[in-house]
Amino acid sequence: MTEIAPDDRPREKLARHGVAALGDNELVAVVLGSGFRRTDALAIANELLAARGGLHGLVRSTCDDLARIAGIGGVKAAQVLAAMELGRRTLAHAPSARIQLRAPRDAAAYLLPRFGSRPVEQFGLVLLDTKHRVMRTTVLAIGSLNVTAVQPREVFREAAVGGAAAIVVFHNHPSGDPMPSPDDVELTRRLAAAGIVMGIEVVDHVILGDVRYWSFKERGQL
Repeated sequence: MTEIAPDDRPREKLARHGVAALGDNELVAVVLGSGFRRTDALAIANELLAARGGLHGLVRSTCDDLARIAGIGGVKAAQVLAAMELGRRTLAHAPSARIQLRAPRDAAAYLLPRFGSRPVEQFGLVLLDTKHRVMRTTVLAIGSLNVTAVQPREVFREAAVGGAAAIVVFHNHPSGDPMPSPDDVELTRRLAAAGIVMGIEVVDHVILGDVRYWSFKERGQL
């Protein structure tokens, strides 16, 4: 970074003024660590953010997506994704905390940092005790999902083995738009009906976008 004044270089700036003083591009440059040939890390960071649509785009990216940018190979792509995942995990509660999901917004606050903005669709459930405190969260399916891909028997087998009194089912939309599809509506109906038979309440079905969510409970559809 010979064209940038020493005090304005991202790492030096971080040391002098603290991490909060850095812009998004400067933080990414620090994660990258070095440039490529005659291109410095800050220029690569700028190109990366522009290509992926900013930080939210990075969260939804894969190593292959990032490696398409000149100057970013497999190692640097892994560094960026690892940094994004660390940031995501700092928003999640400690595993030892017994979180109580009293309302749809509680479920969304619990799930969005963990499963929102994922580049592939994931379907899972949160196992709850009789007071709707979180016992465990598990992912049952990954990939392109539809009403036939997720079977109620698998959901309730997991819930029964885990000793759950109730569950919140969830999945994410990689597009970032949490609006339910007809398949999502049909799956919710089937799971709610199976829950009545099994004696395990389906408290909610939450669809996760980037920073938004759709709750069937909140919308009066469950």
